[in-house]
Amino acid sequence: MANCIRCGRQLPGFSFGKKICQWCRQHEAYQRGEVVGGARQPVMPTPWVRRGESTISLTQIIFGFNVAVFLGMALAGSSIMDFSAQETIRWGANWGPLTLSGEWWRLLTCVFVHGGIIHIAFNMWCLWNLGMLAESLYGRWTYAAIYLLCGVGSSLASVAWHPGSPSVGASGAIFGLAGALIAAFKLGEFSVPRSALSGTLRSLAMFVVYNLIFGQVIGTTDNAAHIGGLITGLILGGLIALIAPQHDHDPRRVAIFVVMTLVLAGGAVQLAHYHGLPLRLGRASMSPEDLRGGRTIAQLENIVKKRPDFVPAHFDLAQAYFNQAEYTQAETELKRVLELQPQYPSARSVLGMVYLNQNRPQDAKTTFIQVLAQEPNNAEAHNGLGMALAAEDNHQAAIEEYKTADRLDPQTSGVYYNLGLSYAKLKQFDNAIAAYLKEQHQGADDYELETALADAYQATGSTQEAHAASKKAAQLKEAR
Repeated sequence: MANCIRCGRQLPGFSFGKKICQWCRQHEAYQRGEVVGGARQPVMPTPWVRRGESTISLTQIIFGFNVAVFLGMALAGSSIMDFSAQETIRWGANWGPLTLSGEWWRLLTCVFVHGGIIHIAFNMWCLWNLGMLAESLYGRWTYAAIYLLCGVGSSLASVAWHPGSPSVGASGAIFGLAGALIAAFKLGEFSVPRSALSGTLRSLAMFVVYNLIFGQVIGTTDNAAHIGGLITGLILGGLIALIAPQHDHDPRRVAIFVVMTLVLAGGAVQLAHYHGLPLRLGRASMSPEDLRGGRTIAQLENIVKKRPDFVPAHFDLAQAYFNQAEYTQAETELKRVLELQPQYPSARSVLGMVYLNQNRPQDAKTTFIQVLAQEPNNAEAHNGLGMALAAEDNHQAAIEEYKTADRLDPQTSGVYYNLGLSYAKLKQFDNAIAAYLKEQHQGADDYELETALADAYQATGSTQEAHAASKKAAQLKEAR
C-alpha cells in the first residue's frame, strides 16, 4: 500500500506512484486560501500511529513505575509529604559523593525517585501531557531513548552544579521532552495548520519559562537539572528533525543516540576527574560503621593534608569531629573554614553548636548573632541562639528565639523540645507539655524527650500520663 509523499499517511488501496493524501491536499488548499473557513479537514490517522502496538502507552508504563517507587518509599518511610535526604539516597538519588565515585546508575534511578507527594503529583501531571504528545510523535523506542538520555543529561548538570546535594525527580527528563518537542516543531515538517503549530510551540515555551522562573523563586527546585534536561532534549530533537525525521530512519536515530550517550559518558568521566578525591572519599560519611571506626576522620584528614586549602574537606572533617564529640578539633577545623571562606554555608552555625557543647554560651551567643546579622531568617541560628540564652538561664528570651525559629521553619530540629525545656524552667508546665507533644508529633522518639514529658506531666498532677511517658522512656533507654 502506498504512502502520502507529504505526511506519510497510508493511501487507499490501488494508489500507486507518488501520491498526496486527501488530508494534505485540503490542507495545502487551505494555505493557498482556496478553502472556505468553515470546511472540515478530513479525519485520517496520523502517520506516526503504528498498528499492532499495545494499547498501554509507554508514558503510562513510566508513570506507573514512578508511582510504584513512590509507594515503596511511602511504605518504608515516615511521611509521604516530604522524604528525608537519607531516604532518597537509599532509593537511588543522584548524590555527588556516591554518583561520582562509581555508582553511575544513580544518574538514571534518580529520575524515578521523588521527594514527596506534591513533587510527584506535579511531575506526573506534566509527564502525562508532554509524554503522550512526544510518544505519538516519535514512536515508542525513540521516545524511550529521548526520555532516558534527557534524564541522564539533567542528572549530570545537577551533580556538576551542586555535587553535595541529593537530587531526585522526573522533571529534568520532562524538560528534555519539552526541548525535543520544541526542536521538532521548529525544525520538522508537519502537515498541520500553522496556527495549531504556533499554539503548541507557545504552550511548550510557556511551560519551560514558567517552571524555570518558579523554580528560581521558590529556591528548592533543581533548575540545573531542568536546564540540563532541556538542552539535551533540544539537541536530540534537533538532530532527529534534521537527520532522521522519518520512522524508517532507525539506523540514523540509533547513531544519534549512540553519539549522545558517548558525549554524556565523557562528561561524567570529566566530572569525576574534576571533583577528584574529596567527593569519592566523601561517601564514607554515609556509613555509620566507618564513622564509629574512625575511618571517615582518617580519610578526611588525609584529604586535608593533601589539599590544605580545600574548604569542603575542612568542613566535613569538622562535622566528623563534632559527631565524635571531639569538639576542640572541630573548633579548629571550623575556624580554618571561616579563615579560608568567611561566608561558607553553615560553618558559623556549626561553630556555635560546638561552643554550646563546650559549655561556652557567651561565645555561642556571639556566633549565632553574627549568623543572624547576615541571615535574619535562618531558623537554625535562631534555635541555636535560643539554646545559648537558655544556657545563661535567660529562658524568656530563649522562648522568643525558639518561637521565631518555629515560625520560620517548623521542621527545625529540636526546636519544640528546646522550647519545652525553657517553659519547664519557668514552671509553665502546660506550655512545656504542648511543646513536647509537638516534638513527639514530628516523629521524635527519644529517651530525653519522654523523660522531660514525664516530669512535666508529674508537675501538673497527671500521674497516669507521667507513668506512661516514664515507661516509654525506660523502653527507649533499654533499646539504645
